Amino acid sequence: MDSAGSSSSPLRVVIVPWLAFGHMLPYLELAERLASRGHRVSYVSTPRNLARLPPLRPAAAPRVDLVALPLPRVDGLPDGAESTNDVPVDQRELHLKAFDGLAAPFAEFMAAACADEGTRPHWVIADSFHHWVAVAAVQQKVPCAMLLPTAAVIAIARAETRPRYKQEDMAPMYGDQGASGMSLAQRWLLTKERSALGVIRSCVEWEPESFPLVQPLLGMPVVPLGLLPPSPDGGRRAGGTNESSEHASVRWLDAQSPGSVVYVALGSEVPLPLEQVHELALGLELAGTRFLWALRKPSGAAVLDDGADMLPPGFQERARGQGLVTTGWVPQMSILAHPAVGGFLTHCGQNSLIEGLLFGHPLVMLPIFGDQGPNARQMEAKMAGLQVARDESNGSFDRHGIASAVRDVMVDGEARRRFVAGAAKMQEVVANSERQERYIDEFVLHLRSHGAAIATDGKATTAATS
Repeated sequence: MDSAGSSSSPLRVVIVPWLAFGHMLPYLELAERLASRGHRVSYVSTPRNLARLPPLRPAAAPRVDLVALPLPRVDGLPDGAESTNDVPVDQRELHLKAFDGLAAPFAEFMAAACADEGTRPHWVIADSFHHWVAVAAVQQKVPCAMLLPTAAVIAIARAETRPRYKQEDMAPMYGDQGASGMSLAQRWLLTKERSALGVIRSCVEWEPESFPLVQPLLGMPVVPLGLLPPSPDGGRRAGGTNESSEHASVRWLDAQSPGSVVYVALGSEVPLPLEQVHELALGLELAGTRFLWALRKPSGAAVLDDGADMLPPGFQERARGQGLVTTGWVPQMSILAHPAVGGFLTHCGQNSLIEGLLFGHPLVMLPIFGDQGPNARQMEAKMAGLQVARDESNGSFDRHGIASAVRDVMVDGEARRRFVAGAAKMQEVVANSERQERYIDEFVLHLRSHGAAIATDGKATTAATS
């Protein structure tokens, strides 16, 4: 086997992201950045997920192999439900059960790759819940690196007091997953036990308060990947430049004044209840600012094509001169890059934060689930934006809290200047392409040095193989 410690030989890396586009897209960025440096990457997912990814960039495509493992059928799970975006919240446990059914085909893939020294991977990079990926790596004596959530999420283990609704954000991690038979926390711990290295899509400049805590808390080496920002020109757009520029939302923005529009997008993984969608709508109306809203289906609601049944009665007529509501696919990068956009009302998923701050937009923050709360608190501490006021007991919000936060970020002169300045400081981190590329170079050096050390002392074989 050619040594992973050689500074000249290309690495062979297997990347297995979680079945959510919020994971698949940034780790496709990682695959492309490794491939553009001459390394060979096997990127593993399911057929439909791979088919929905944007095309590989030409410079990277020859060295990225897309490996399709069919997702097993599970009774009760809709056909074609391969990503979390396809799966209703009440069927997530069935999706996890199907996901676990990928263990055997992945083990076969690894055995075949390792049968030939010319294709044997130097590293497997597994997402947080992929305990069976780590098992297969250990069985083949290939070191496994574990993809970690943001440092803010890991550091909340040190937080002593939080409002009850923020504590409940993380409760599903520890709950019984029913049909799958294993909590997310159990999956995470099993993956960690079999991993030689933690890798994190973050950097100390992004979260200086919490990043230094990660390695001591986890008790394992942790290497930053940087932020893996998408290309500012929208290179990851699914529809291509022409389709994006001609999209109705972009044409609407073309008619608006510079910096006058707040873009509203809360993702699709954990939709809001209908009554909270109504409060958000009425809050935008009350704020009086122009808005472009990429509206997703509320939980428990049927949907008409125009979204009218999701909105308060008469809202669309009253707001016609003020804003645009769209319910289909939107070219988010083109929207965020548009000069008419002056702020971003976001759920604070990591991808959305990185994309919004890539263009220096101050944030109106409405976290819903998981890492979004810690992410929002971190950005608020940096004065990059403002969280919407919430009920401390249940996390609900009302139209007045929405209107107040939007006005502070978009209208109030002194407050807006403060938030614009805070967002600009974070833009300096995200948009510094030289620094972000340097993190990838340093990551490759870590893979080489850790791989060489493991090959020497045999640590890759010390973890349990059950």
